[in-house]
Amino acid sequence: MKHSSSREFFAYWNAKRGTARAPDRSEFEPSAIRELLSDIFVLSYDGETRFPFRVAGTRTSALLGCDLKNRSFSALFTGASRGEIEDIITCVVEETLPAIAGITATTETGAKAHLELLLLPFTSRVHMPASLTGLLAPFEDDVSRLHDLVLTSWRYLHPQERFVPRTLRKLAIARGLMVYEGLR
Repeated sequence: MKHSSSREFFAYWNAKRGTARAPDRSEFEPSAIRELLSDIFVLSYDGETRFPFRVAGTRTSALLGCDLKNRSFSALFTGASRGEIEDIITCVVEETLPAIAGITATTETGAKAHLELLLLPFTSRVHMPASLTGLLAPFEDDVSRLHDLVLTSWRYLHPQERFVPRTLRKLAIARGLMVYEGLR
């Protein structure tokens, strides 16, 4: 992660998840990440409506030039980037795997702006729609309204797994090749 806001938000998410694969959405305290709220958003995991925004910070809305509530996240991207971002979102939610991406966008003046996108999963709950959170942070300070977002790079972040004692015992007595279903 190159942007300090991304590192800070990931550290908060990682602390909240504890030993789980992802934290529950209800565990997030807005006051703890007050300085980052303007760059943070929450997306609904709904492929039919192309992953609409549930909530978006003021800076994110200002960068994209409108109120983002209920607007499609993937529609902000152009061409092949649209399908790629939808695949990344699907992997983040279904595999409970964070992702970081580099994005290039076009400003009102036609200049290029560079941003960092962080996507973090929430634990899915029964009878509740799935969602994920993210942070969109520009590297330049004087960025005006953006459009035509293009995905330039991305990778999945594999949080360090914490082994439970039972798993360690099984691994200590294993000889040769053994496959344990469900372990990662």
